[in-house]
Order: sequence, then structure tokens, then C-alpha cells
Amino acid sequence: MQTIKHTLIGPIRQAVTMTGLPLKGALKDEQLDIISEAGILIKNDRIHQVGNYWDLYPEAQSIGAEMISLKGDFVALPGLVDCHTHICFGGSRAQDYAMRNAGKSYLEIAKSGGGIWDTVSQTRKASLEKLAQLTVLRANRHLKDGITTIEVKSGYGLSVEEELKMLRAIKLANENTIADLIPTCLAAHIPPKDFQGTNKDYLKSIADEVFSILKTEGLSNRIDAFIEETAFTSDDIQSYFQKAKEMEFDITVHADQFRTGGSKVAVDFGSISADHLEASSEKEIQLLAESNTIAVALPGASIGLGVSFTPARKLLDAGVSLAIASDWNPGSAPMGDLLMQASVLGTFEKLSNAEVLAGITFRAAAALGIKNRGTLEFGKLADIILFPTDDYRDITYQQGRLKPTIIIKNGVRI
Repeated sequence: MQTIKHTLIGPIRQAVTMTGLPLKGALKDEQLDIISEAGILIKNDRIHQVGNYWDLYPEAQSIGAEMISLKGDFVALPGLVDCHTHICFGGSRAQDYAMRNAGKSYLEIAKSGGGIWDTVSQTRKASLEKLAQLTVLRANRHLKDGITTIEVKSGYGLSVEEELKMLRAIKLANENTIADLIPTCLAAHIPPKDFQGTNKDYLKSIADEVFSILKTEGLSNRIDAFIEETAFTSDDIQSYFQKAKEMEFDITVHADQFRTGGSKVAVDFGSISADHLEASSEKEIQLLAESNTIAVALPGASIGLGVSFTPARKLLDAGVSLAIASDWNPGSAPMGDLLMQASVLGTFEKLSNAEVLAGITFRAAAALGIKNRGTLEFGKLADIILFPTDDYRDITYQQGRLKPTIIIKNGVRI
């Protein structure tokens, strides 16, 4: 029989619960539910009550709750969710970064043999155990920044054997970090240079040989593809995504990064999210607004490549659900600082604090199809982060410099 453990945290100057907000569309800061002098009562790994600390204190004492007594001012938020990363990889792409800053474009570097293929070569050389170790190190760095749930893509293997190696490494990493890693199969990242056949032949080999193993080994329930000039076309991907749907995988798409077209594929296949969207026009924004596909902005890629940001303001005003993710990868987004990137996106796209925070909490969780986190309320996973400040607005005001100093994962202070 499971032992019941209660924990009371507080008093908290402000608990920003992120409850009662719509999944789609624009948000105002006045809509935020903020509890002053708050307490959070945890039962095992779940939130049991959120309310006034002094009201909760007598009950917590009567049931023998462990007390996490706070001295000083703190603001509580749900644990952050990064819904798009590539942190399972080998090697470095510092040379790519230097070439871009010297005037070469992302596409020029890719066509000359650099870019993603460089990382593929280095990732293939790494053992499964080494990849798992590197993934754990990066996940733990994210965890220290308050990111308690992290999506992790494959896509640097680009063969049946190597993609499975990556996904098994991600699974092993998940067993060795306190953070929750959500694996995504991105075998359709770019066409492998060493595959003998067409793009469609390659995708068929992945669908035929990998999809069933993903299910039987529990490696991933998410299928992603990069729709772009140097990757796969809308025509290439049709049969691949159709099989994914038939096998009841969630679909997500790298869409409209440099050219449009990917967002239409995402909407046509009912994708859970369309990520990037830097090139999206009014037409694509309207398509997304008329769908349930969540738009995922990746400001880290815009900063890394020196290109325009996702049109976040227009997407929200059109009624789209907007999540924000780091895109942490060795090439276009090597920084991997979600809070800083989200804060900077807010500055350039004129996003409210509510929109930024929603984008890295419950809306990001929705982009992963996860309903048990992202808000501070009864029954949700007790992933809670506390910032040393008396005003939640300092979090974006300091543009990511202010980090949480107390992190609680699954009800346990780590």
C-alpha cells in the first residue's frame, strides 16, 4: 500500500496558477489568476490544494505534512515545458555558426555538406550510452532553469538502425534524469545522403521498419517531419503521415521555416503542432486559426540564424494557440535558454506576460498532448518552480536572467 505524503510550500508572495485561461488566442495580464500569500499543498506527486498559506497551514499540521517554509519573497509558477528540442546529438557545429556570421546562409551551409548532415555524421559515431549521457547532461541543465518537461527529437540518425539508436538513447536518458523527456521520431529530418533511392523510398523504409518498433518498445508516440527545400516536400510526406495516422501516432511538423507549405500539411493531417512558422503569411495564419493545430514559435532559431521571429502577435490575434520552445540544437539554436528566448520574443512581438508564460507552460504541454501539467491546481502534477522575487513581472523584465532557485518535481524538492 502506498504511503501518503503531504507537503506544504509557503508562504509564497505570488502564485501564478495559469488556471482559467483559454487554450487559443490572445491573453491579457489581467486574466492571470494570482494568489497572494499563497500556499501549495501537495499530496504525493500531485497538487492537492492552492490557496492562502495561513488557511492551509492548520490542515497541513493536522495531517503531518512536511513543511517547505520559505523565507523571503518568491513567485511560484508551474514547471516550464519545452515542447521542441533536439538535445540528443553528438559533436558541435561551432563552424556553422562562424560561417553564418561570415555571411553564409543556413541553406548554403546545408547544401555544401555542413548543417544537419554534419551532426548526423557525429551522432552516428557516438554510442547509444554516450548519446544518453549527453542527453541527460543537457536535460539536467534545462531542469536547473525550471524546465521540468522536455520534448526530445531524434533525426540525427537518418537510417533505421541509427534512428532507433537515438530513440533508445532518449528512453535511457529519461530513466536517468528527474526531468520528464517526451520522445519524438524525426526520422524525416532531411534525406540521408547515403540512402540509395528516392525520398519516398526512404520514408517508406522508416514507416515499414521503424513505426511498429516505436510502438512495441514504447520509444515514441510522436512522428515529426521537416517540410522544406532541403528536406521533404509536401508530396513526399503524404504516405508517410498517412501511415502514422493509421497507426495512431501524434503528428507534428517543422513548418514554414524558410518557405511556406508545411503549415498546410500540418493542418491537412490534423497535426498536434506546427513548429517554426517564421515564413508564415496571412494565408498560413488563417489556416492555423481555423484548425486545432498549435503554433510553436522557436525564437532560439531566429536568434541563432539572424532571421525574423515567428509572427506570434498575428497568430495570437487571429485566435491561434501559441506555444514557445527553445529548439535547442547544435546548429541553428545552440543557446538552449528557453526563458531568455521567450522573453526576447515577447519584446519583439509585443506579447503580454500572460501570453509568454502560457506559451511555456500549459500551451506548451498541450502541444505535446499532455493534460496533467502546466497549471497549479488540484490533481495536476506537482511540478512547481519558485523565483526569488516579489513580482511575477520581473521574470520577463529581466529577460531570462532571473532563474528559479527552488524546483519541485513530482512533489519533491530537487
